[in-house]
Amino acid sequence: MPLHGTARHPLLHCVERLAYSGGWRIDLGAMESSGILTIDNLPERLPPWHPEDDSHVYAIVDMGSNGIRFSITSLAPSKARLLEPIYSTRAAISLFDALTPDDHGALILPSATISDVAIALQNFARLADLHQVPRRNMMIFATEAMRRASNATELLAAVVKATGGCGVQILEPAVETLFGAVMGSRSAVTTVDRGALFLDLGGGSVQITWVDTSLAAYETKAALAGCSMPYGAAKLTRILEEGDAELQSFESNRLLESMKSAYDQLCAKFTKLQDIRRAYDSGNKKACLDVYMCGGGFRGYGSMLMHADKHQPYPIPSIGTFTVDGATFKQVDEMIRINKEHDGKIFGLSKRRRRQFDAITRVVKAFIATVPNINRATFCQGSNRDGALMMKLPREIRESNPLVAIAAVSAQEKPIFDGILRKISQALPQEVLASSNIPTVLSDEGLGCLYVREIWARGGYYADTNASYALHNAISRDSDAPGLTHLSRALLGLTVAARWGLGLGPADAKLAEGLEGIISRNSNDAVFWAKYIGAVTDVAASIFPVIPRDIDQFEKSLRYNPLESESLTLL
Repeated sequence: MPLHGTARHPLLHCVERLAYSGGWRIDLGAMESSGILTIDNLPERLPPWHPEDDSHVYAIVDMGSNGIRFSITSLAPSKARLLEPIYSTRAAISLFDALTPDDHGALILPSATISDVAIALQNFARLADLHQVPRRNMMIFATEAMRRASNATELLAAVVKATGGCGVQILEPAVETLFGAVMGSRSAVTTVDRGALFLDLGGGSVQITWVDTSLAAYETKAALAGCSMPYGAAKLTRILEEGDAELQSFESNRLLESMKSAYDQLCAKFTKLQDIRRAYDSGNKKACLDVYMCGGGFRGYGSMLMHADKHQPYPIPSIGTFTVDGATFKQVDEMIRINKEHDGKIFGLSKRRRRQFDAITRVVKAFIATVPNINRATFCQGSNRDGALMMKLPREIRESNPLVAIAAVSAQEKPIFDGILRKISQALPQEVLASSNIPTVLSDEGLGCLYVREIWARGGYYADTNASYALHNAISRDSDAPGLTHLSRALLGLTVAARWGLGLGPADAKLAEGLEGIISRNSNDAVFWAKYIGAVTDVAASIFPVIPRDIDQFEKSLRYNPLESESLTLL
C-alpha cells in the first residue's frame, strides 16, 4: 500500500462513490451530515470557536480501530487552551478486529458490531444532552477501520439514526496526522521550536511527521508532509497471530522499508531535519532528535518503560509527557522480555495491549533502525479529540503557554509576580539562567508564576507538613493539564518542598528521590538548583511573611550576590 501524505479528495455527495487512494470505497448515499474531512474542507466542517458562542461545551467521539473513545470538554474562554475535561469513557469495540471478509473477499463490519456501536453512541448522545451539549457541538470521527469497511455506509446510517442526526467525519490520513500526531501531541507542550519527529500508532495505521513550531503554519505543513503507513498495532497483531513465517517476514521488511521511505520524504521537505541527519551521518553524535509519540500503541510501550524505570515506584502515574533518553528508549528487547515474563498487572497496560506488544515493538524497532540518533522520547496523552479542539481555537490561543492559563495571574498581580521572579532570578549565576540545559521553575513564565503562588500559601501549617504537601500536590494538581509535564511537576514539587526546608519522612523522601530522578535526566545540576531556589525563596519569605504588595520595597530590601564554589554544599 502506498504512503499517504498529500492526497486530496472532494466531499462525498448524495450518490457519489469515492475511490480512496488507500484502497477503500464508501458510499454515503443521502447522509449529507457525514463526509470525508480533509485539510481543504477543515474550516468549513470544523467551525471555529468564538468566545461569545452560547455554549463552550463539546462532545467528541473518536471511532478508532482499537476502541471507541468518548469525551466532553469545556472550552470556556478563560481556560480554553487547557481543554478542561468534563467526562471521558471508552467502549471496548475494536472496529479493526471486527472487519470480516465477505463471500467476495471484501472487508465488512458485522451487523452485531454495527448494533453495538449504535447503542454506545446513542447512550453517549443522551449523556451529552445531560451535560447540555448542543447537537452542533457534537463531533464524531472515524479512521482506518471505517476507511476499509466496504459496508461503512451501514454503520454511518446507524450512527445518524442513533444520535438524532449527527454524521460521521471520516478523517483522511493528513487530517488524522494533524489531529493526532501533530496537534493532539502538541496540545500537551508549549513550543517545539527546535523541531521534533511526531508519531502516532493506532490500531490500523502509524503516522510520522516533522513538527517545528518556529515555522509559519507549521501544523498544516506537518500534516501535509506526514506519512501514514498501514501498520497499526491491531493489524500487525493479526499478521503475527494468523500469518505464517513467510508473511510475517515480508510484512516486517515492508514496514521497515515504509518507515525509511517516510523518513526520507520528511528529510527532503524539511531543511532542519535534513541538516541534523547529515551531521549525524558525518560522525557528529550530538546531532540528535527529540521524538514525541502518541496513540495507544506507543503509550503502551511508554507504560512498559515506566514500569521498568530505575526509580520505583515511578512517582507520576500519568503516561502523558513521560520522557526517556534515547538509550533507554532503545531497550526494546528488554521490554519484550518483561512483557513475556511478568505475570502480574503492569500499570497502564491492558491485557489487549500486552497481547499487541510484539506488534508494537516491531514498529518501535523499525523506527529505531530508521532514526538511530534519538535524544529524548516523550509519550503524549493527546488524541484526535484534543487535536480537533485545538484546531477550533484561534492561533493566538492554541499557541499560547498553557501554564500561564493555569496560573491565571491577573493584571493587578502581574507586576508583583514579575518583581518576585526577577528578584529570585538575581540569586542565580547568569550562566545558569541562560542555560537551556538546566531547567528550573524560572525557565518558564507560567511555571514561575505557579511557583510564586505556592511561596506564601499554607503559611499556617507546619513546615514539614508543607514540604510533604508540596510533593504530592505537584503530582496530582491540575491532572492531565497541558503544559504540566513530568519535568515541570518534578521541578515545582521539589522547589516548593525546599522552600519549606525539605523535612521529609521516609515515604516522602522516597517520593522526592523519584522526582529528583526525573529532573536529573535533563541535567545533573538541575536538582541542586531546584533546592537552591527553594532555599533562597525561604529566606525571602522569612523577611516578607506575606506576599508583598509594594514590589519596589520588596526588591530594595533583598540583595543577592551569587558566588560559585566547588566546596559549596546545600541541604
